[in-house]
Amino acid sequence: MSAIDPTIGISLVIVGVILFAFELVHPGALLLIPGSILLVAGFLYLFLPNVLLDSYVGPIAIIVVAIVAALVEIPYYRWIAPTHWPLSTTSGGLVGAEGIVIAPIVPNTLKGKVRVRSEVWSAKADAEIPVGTHVRVVHGEGVSVTVVSVEPAKPS
Repeated sequence: MSAIDPTIGISLVIVGVILFAFELVHPGALLLIPGSILLVAGFLYLFLPNVLLDSYVGPIAIIVVAIVAALVEIPYYRWIAPTHWPLSTTSGGLVGAEGIVIAPIVPNTLKGKVRVRSEVWSAKADAEIPVGTHVRVVHGEGVSVTVVSVEPAKPS
């Protein structure tokens, strides 16, 4: 058998490391599995080329690594990306949410403003509601919400 050129193994390891690094910089890119596979394949190619190329053990090792990486990746992504509100919100999706008035609400106008979660919305109501009042969204339409005044939630 001729000597194995290490260029392929080194290339696989380098690409695997790059995928891991990119995953650390940009979590959620789903690169742990391919990065793991490339690292193992590269190291097998460099240090045990006959196991990788001439036996059934190499492909089985790569399949096992892929399964283990998937089993690690799923809880990892749940840990780094806990459930959160969607990044874009529709006014209808705010029904039931509470917020605070940041510009006075005057009946029959959209001059009032409320902060709900992290966004500011034009607001309307049947009665005047002053700045600082806690409100609950009862309806959403377009870029505005209809609100009612509520007592602030008591800390538990």
